[in-house]
Amino acid sequence: MKRYEVSFLAEAIADLDRLFIYIAEKSSYEIADGYLARIERLCLSLRSLPQRGTAVAGDVPGLRTMGFEHRVTIQFRVGEERAEILRILYGGRDLGPQLEGLSET
Repeated sequence: MKRYEVSFLAEAIADLDRLFIYIAEKSSYEIADGYLARIERLCLSLRSLPQRGTAVAGDVPGLRTMGFEHRVTIQFRVGEERAEILRILYGGRDLGPQLEGLSET
């Protein structure tokens, strides 16, 4: 079975940092840590099954999205050898503005 490299773009890492702070302030550090660990596990599972989620038509080749626990949308791009985590969006934010400029990278 082919294995893909999974990488997190800077924007996705910043999304995770903001989400950790938000959850830690509302609940606790332990709950935030556990929640983000589950998100990371799901993202890293793209190593073996990168074509999961929903393909998104448009200007960004290989763009897909998948949901996590009804509150998070993970945007990622699948290439020939790599899956790149582009954004990790919490709470049903509008995805349109987040996609601008991705087709150039």
